Amino acid sequence: MPLYKSFSPNPQTIVKIWQITESYSNLFQAVTLKPENMERVLRMKSELHQRGFLSVRHLLAEFGYTDADLFYDENGKPHLKDGKHISITHSFTFSGVIVSDFEVGIDIEKQRDKIGIIAHKFMEYEFQYLKKDAPDYINKLTVIWCVKESLYKLFATPGLSFLQHTLVIPFTIEEASTVAWIDYEDKKHRFNTSFFEFEGFTCAYALPS
Repeated sequence: MPLYKSFSPNPQTIVKIWQITESYSNLFQAVTLKPENMERVLRMKSELHQRGFLSVRHLLAEFGYTDADLFYDENGKPHLKDGKHISITHSFTFSGVIVSDFEVGIDIEKQRDKIGIIAHKFMEYEFQYLKKDAPDYINKLTVIWCVKESLYKLFATPGLSFLQHTLVIPFTIEEASTVAWIDYEDKKHRFNTSFFEFEGFTCAYALPS
């Protein structure tokens, strides 16, 4: 069943994860797209991206929404016409949507060793508590990336830098949650973040503290 996981972190928030097993044609036939989104998906050069885009529309349907209920602001942040807050993600064969009464952000990433090569580009403070020789080093790097990406999507502010403006406090994989901060233009914003691992992927989501 493509709906891989569905749960509520709190009474006002729902997370749904889709495993993209269907073909492009099967996904395409089962959704109705706005003209601009029809054009957008047809222009995509990668079938993987097309399937990810369409699977998100299937997730919207699981929430009771259609493609027409979703729109984006000038910063590329998605919104729902009924005023609920939404965040969207997809990575390879999984996609995810979170809908809440609060500002939210979500991200899914595949766990890959190459994240270690770019770690210095998205974090600094976190190196103080990470151990490169630890067996869960790549897992923790992936969590940090997902958390920061979730913050970026939630905050949706031009000029926000993972490296300069975000930090994730120490955590263990077993805890499955941590606190993260955005320090931007002399204001500090605290967020509760949670994460989980599945099928070689990591998903994290952020809510205001």
